[in-house]
Amino acid sequence: MARASFSFPPARKLLNWYHRHRRHLPWRSPPGEAADPYRVWLSEIMLQQTVVATVKPYYAKFLAAYPTVQDLAKASVEEVCALWAGLGYYARARNLHKCALAVSARGDFPKRIEELRALPGVGPYTANAVGAIAFGLPVLPVDGNVERVAARLFAIEEPLPGSKKRIAQAAARLMEDQAAQAAPGDFAQALFDLGATVCTPKSPDCLACPWRGHCRARAEGVAESLPVKARKAARPRREGVAYVLLDGQDNVLLLRRPPRGLLGGMLVLPEEPPVAARWREAGRVEHVFTHFSLSLAVWVARVAVLPAGVLSAPAQDAPVPSVMRKALDAGCGALNHAGNGKRSA
Repeated sequence: MARASFSFPPARKLLNWYHRHRRHLPWRSPPGEAADPYRVWLSEIMLQQTVVATVKPYYAKFLAAYPTVQDLAKASVEEVCALWAGLGYYARARNLHKCALAVSARGDFPKRIEELRALPGVGPYTANAVGAIAFGLPVLPVDGNVERVAARLFAIEEPLPGSKKRIAQAAARLMEDQAAQAAPGDFAQALFDLGATVCTPKSPDCLACPWRGHCRARAEGVAESLPVKARKAARPRREGVAYVLLDGQDNVLLLRRPPRGLLGGMLVLPEEPPVAARWREAGRVEHVFTHFSLSLAVWVARVAVLPAGVLSAPAQDAPVPSVMRKALDAGCGALNHAGNGKRSA
């Protein structure tokens, strides 16, 4: 099929749209005010592979607990992991703390892209986001929203992930516009908002798009089919066991995972019976990780007092990862359903 005629999308059109329709997000500075690099960095780390609605309450909790990067650096990694519990992708929490230590040691965030990329847990995307939004550097952070917008603007039909480099190169061309270079932070956030609210994965609202007359995929009638994604391999399935041991006050026994690996540094339920008790089945819970799905058989018991020296927390608000929260809730629910309210085993 012959390619439709194409005129390059002008940055000014997108910026004008952004000034009228920008999302009001807690980590964004008001129009005309300089962005705080700490808040930009914190939000970008949290937003990796996580949606805005999920991030908002965690961002608020972190900002209340650690108003500055120096405050975050003074906290222990265990405290940071506990506050992060439930947000997922837990290596981010450990890298967040490492990065805070590095930034605090040097006094503040660096303003050069190369130095930003050298920080722990900061890759090219996050460095570009902080550089553009906080420091006005003429760089473009390319996230999933920007990939989708670029793939459609330039009608790139090669499937992801193989097309990532080509899409990134196409997106970088958008920064050649002088209006984009003059306001790189607004331009980046405008692209984020365009992808999140208009150029959505399904049913894009092309009539509301400021670049509708400059989009090759729309002209060719293929916008909704782009970007093409290669079929994912079947996710492996694993099985495990979680033991929920409660005392008479509804405190639950917990263990801390090693700092590296799955759920590294997080508080979790034991995988083996921690004590001899009247264990009962509490069903199974299912959880999906990035590379595999996990099915946990849950066992629950109650004792009058937990063993001395163990880690524990109130079951209702224990700072555990989402998969452990599912198992813990299943255990507590089964125990209560059995009418075993607060009797010792």
